[in-house]
Formats: sequence, C-alpha cells, structure tokens
Amino acid sequence: MRALLLLWLAGTGLRVTILAVPPILALIILDLNLSGTEVGILNGIPVALFALAAVPGSLLIARVGAVPALIIGLLITAAGSALRGFSYDTAVLYGATALMGAGVAFMQPALPPTVRQWAPDNIGFATAFYTNGLLVAEIMPVVFVGVVLAMLGGSWRANLVFWSLPVALVALAIFLFQPGGKSAPVVRPRRWMPDWRDPLLWKLGLVMAGSNEFYFCSNAFLPGFLLQTGRPEMITPSLAALNIGQLPASFLLLAVARRWERKRWPLVLSGAMALTSVPAILLVSSAWGVVAASAMIGFSCAIVLTLSLALPALLVAPDDVPRISAGMFTIGYGVAMLVSLASGMAWDITGKAAFAFLPIAIMVLPMTVLPLFTDYSKRRA
Repeated sequence: MRALLLLWLAGTGLRVTILAVPPILALIILDLNLSGTEVGILNGIPVALFALAAVPGSLLIARVGAVPALIIGLLITAAGSALRGFSYDTAVLYGATALMGAGVAFMQPALPPTVRQWAPDNIGFATAFYTNGLLVAEIMPVVFVGVVLAMLGGSWRANLVFWSLPVALVALAIFLFQPGGKSAPVVRPRRWMPDWRDPLLWKLGLVMAGSNEFYFCSNAFLPGFLLQTGRPEMITPSLAALNIGQLPASFLLLAVARRWERKRWPLVLSGAMALTSVPAILLVSSAWGVVAASAMIGFSCAIVLTLSLALPALLVAPDDVPRISAGMFTIGYGVAMLVSLASGMAWDITGKAAFAFLPIAIMVLPMTVLPLFTDYSKRRA
C-alpha cells in the first residue's frame, strides 16, 4: 500500500502543474498582454518537452537509477512551476514552463521501471493506480480554482506557486518513505538510447500517440468548433465531460487491470469508440449528444493511455524498460504535436473548424489497428 500511495502521488505530479494554467489563462493573458500565437506557444511548450526530453530522461535513469530520477524530475517540475509565478515577461514565462516540462519529461520514463521495481507482480494494477493520480490531478486545479484564487487574493502568480508545493512534497515523501528505504539498491540500466529500429517501440509509440493527440487536440479544437457552429454555451460542459469522462475508465481499470493488461481487445475497442465519437461530435446537434460524445473521447483515451503505460514493463526485459518507455513518449508526444499542427492548418485552409478533426481521426486508426498485430502475451528477453 505504501508503494501504491507513493506511485499515486507521483502520478499527480505528472499533470497538476500543467493543468494549473488553463483555469487562470485569461488572467495571464490580461497581465502579460499575450497574443493568440503566444498562447499557442505557451500551451505547446510542455508537450514539446515531453517529446524532446524523454531520451535525456532515460540517460538520467541510466546514471542515477529510476527512483532518484523520479525525485529529480519532481523537484525540477516544482521549481519550474513556481518560477512561472515570478515571470515579468513572456520570455521568462516560456523558460520556466520549459523547465517544468523537462521535469515532467524526466519523470515519465522513470515511472514504468519504478512500478516494476516496487510492484513486480502487479504491474498493470500499479500502473492504473498512478494513472488514476494523473487523471485526478488534471481535474483538481479546475475544480478548486475559485477557492485557491480567493485564498490568494486573485493572483495567478501565487496560484502557480501554490500548485508547485504539493509536487515538491511528493518528492520529499518518495525520498523518505520509498520501499526499502533510502538504502534500497539503485538499479541502473546499462542501455539508455531507444532502439529506433525496433518494431515494438513504434507499435507502442503510435498507439500512445493516438491517445495523446486525440485528448490534447480535442481539448484544443472542440471549443473553436462549438463557437463556429453557434453553440458557445456547450464549450464548458463539453470540456468538463471530456476530462471527467477519464475517471470512470481509470476506476474500471483499477478493478480489471490484471485481466486486461495483456489483452488486445480493450485497445481495439477503445480505438473504435474514439473513431465513433468524431462523427458524433460533428453531426449530432443535441447538447446531450455532444456532451456524451465528449465523455466518450475522455473514456477511450484514458483506457488506451493507462494500458500503454503498463506495456513496457510487461513486454521487455527490465534493463530495457526505461529506454523503450522514453522512446514511446518521444513518439507519442511528438506525433501529437504534428497532428495538432496539421489540424490547425486544416482549419485555416478550409475556414471550417470541423476539418481540424480530420487529421485527429486519421491518427486514431493506428491506435485501433496496431494492437491486432502485436503480441502482448509474453515478455521479450
């Protein structure tokens, strides 16, 4: 239980500082006079760092071990997040955001080997457990923004510092209470660079990419589509449904993780659900239909993300878990960036926000099809 609790807390550190920005973005825009392009850059920096710093994160794991790398990532995330609150111009805000994103990028490939080290007989369940922390953390800053801002005098700067404090405390908790204590043996993998010729790496990375791009791009382009189609009142409930819809999937996987962790059909079915939700979003006119389709997006993305995070520790030798995880994150978030760019271009070229969903839907196809050609039943030596 101690290992699971620490993993859940580490999961919250993956997202809580990132999702602290959207609820207060309007305040940041007014204070720093950000343009639309500058807002887009601010939102894109963390995803870019997830892709660019994942392999250096694997190198860090090879040098110091998975758990120390996880602690270092948490501390860098907390420091970068807090520094955002002292930004006096856009450049400083960008730099602090990049530092925060690098910290998260170091944490992400550290968690799969940490799960394998702390819960070798319950990899699927432990992964679902820390992913539940990640998903809860995506919602907390939105739910408590009113309370936190009221407590801090309405300051967006103090708000960002506030959400950095729990991440620093999580790092301290892992350092003090990690299973085996501070004297626990440090496992350092011999190899850290992903094998980019490995078909399994690309299969895992493209499946994760489908989940990532669908989630991030839907959050980005759904408001514009609803605004263009004359339904601005649906933006808030649709985004809420999209994000809260992840929680039922997370709790479901906590119950069935051991039975589903090596199965293909949950990934295929989730991909089919995701594909179905795209025409539902575009063609359904009723408010409840749009909300239901948005919730289906969140549900399917959470299923795929959680199962994808567990697969490296299940499918490859322990020494290869950090590097294949790093490669998977590089592909998963790198493709998500490219799809976001393609979707924005499709909107600009056609003048219709609905066409932004075409690249999004195309990239869901590998997420649906590739599991059919991947053997999840045994671990590779």
